[in-house]
Amino acid sequence: MDKPPVAGRRERKKAATRQAIADAALQLFLERGYDRVSIRDIAEAADVSTTTLFKHFPGKEALVFDQEADREAELVAAVRQRPASQGIVDALREHVLTSWLPVATHPRRAEFTDLVNSTPALHEYAERMWTRHTAALSAAIADDAGTSHDNIACHALARFILEIPALTGGRQDLRTAVEEIFDLLTHGWRPPG
Repeated sequence: MDKPPVAGRRERKKAATRQAIADAALQLFLERGYDRVSIRDIAEAADVSTTTLFKHFPGKEALVFDQEADREAELVAAVRQRPASQGIVDALREHVLTSWLPVATHPRRAEFTDLVNSTPALHEYAERMWTRHTAALSAAIADDAGTSHDNIACHALARFILEIPALTGGRQDLRTAVEEIFDLLTHGWRPPG
């Protein structure tokens, strides 16, 4: 099996700079509040110019959601790159369990969620982002099923998958909650009892 290509020095340096900017931004936002932090403050904290900051991030909101493009690509890959013997729902179950659970249990998750929910600009950005993710995931599911991108069942499945973090937030046993949702998707609804 081929090994994935190793990133060159330049790519590693770019990735490290991007991460340093995102980390500095989040730290400042959590300390001071989103609206009290300027782009210049972030650039200074990350020890980069504002020009460099904008080479990595299109705007202030993107600094908070710095990994969302990767998350969307990973969701689509979970569908498109799954083994032929694995169904879409099972592939998405595996993806959610391995990728979302670590995020959900991160020690600063509550602070991050409070920041987003208490800042209208971030809340609106997050809503637009989830809409984009739904469209991308729905399209991947539809392509796999050989149907049109406006297929309501594909869109509903994508939307439901993306609601899992909200549906399971605050649960004591996140893994069990996620498994219950995927069991519902796999086997259909049965009255609790």
